[in-house]
Amino acid sequence: MGKFKEHLLIFLKGIGMGGADVVPGVSGGTIAFITGIYEELLDSIKAVDLEAFKLLISFKLPEFWRKINGNFLLPLFLGIAVSLLTLSKLILYLLDEHPIPVWSFFFGLIIISAILVLRPIKKWNVGVVITLLAGIAIAYLITSATTSETPTDLWFIFLSGAIAICAMILPGISGSFILLVLGKYEYIFKALSNLDVVTILVFMAGCVTGLLSFVRVVSYLFKKFHDLTIALLAGFMLGSLNKVWPWKIPTAFRVDRHGEQVVAAAKNVMPNEYTEHFKTDPQLFTAILFLAIGILLVVGIEKVANYKIKPTQ
Repeated sequence: MGKFKEHLLIFLKGIGMGGADVVPGVSGGTIAFITGIYEELLDSIKAVDLEAFKLLISFKLPEFWRKINGNFLLPLFLGIAVSLLTLSKLILYLLDEHPIPVWSFFFGLIIISAILVLRPIKKWNVGVVITLLAGIAIAYLITSATTSETPTDLWFIFLSGAIAICAMILPGISGSFILLVLGKYEYIFKALSNLDVVTILVFMAGCVTGLLSFVRVVSYLFKKFHDLTIALLAGFMLGSLNKVWPWKIPTAFRVDRHGEQVVAAAKNVMPNEYTEHFKTDPQLFTAILFLAIGILLVVGIEKVANYKIKPTQ
């Protein structure tokens, strides 16, 4: 019974990580850190190496399972999967029915997350500032140049998964944020909601590849170039804010693969211009409220994380 409770607790932590990665700005890595499983997660992922592969193909399954810490990884990833599958329908519904509050909430999440990500920088210098500005410029250019529809080819879905999964091991930056920058946020969640098996499997394959490939790279960058890496990540987040601006006016349309007309490109506008164009309430007060909720949520998570750290110091 003790083992069952332990596995159930890990499963629930996985649900928390999956729920965090549904929204841009809140990282599954942050939740892992808060719940005390961050180091075990990194160590378990690093254990999936050539030696583990040899054990697997030799059918030494008990040894393989112990090496990769399967009793930890299985319930954790099951929890993440359940969370993503159940919350995908909700997030798509909210984006369709209440876009301004949802995007305002995301805007608040991302801007406060970027600010908090910058806090661990130990020494500000010209290099750090230039890296931060470069990150802002790169993300802004990418999100400005990217229309509402990036390629739906399987190679791009694979690449999106490989890049987005890295956020799971980075406290402070979320996988959903990466998908947002790549223009695949709604597409992937629609695939999850509609159980598009091919898209989901290709995306998952990308996630596995990215996780196994980049976990060591990320660890190396953080150890050797900590401040520069942090500055670049924060720059990416700040530069992408134009992607989640709540008030947009369509500038081009296209027909999707289902024969439906959808927005191909849109421009950011101020609330008054939004009202003039759509002849509707810009929901300014609601937008400010949800922006504040997003900020308070991240601040609350950060406070809990600090509380968790203090007893060990």
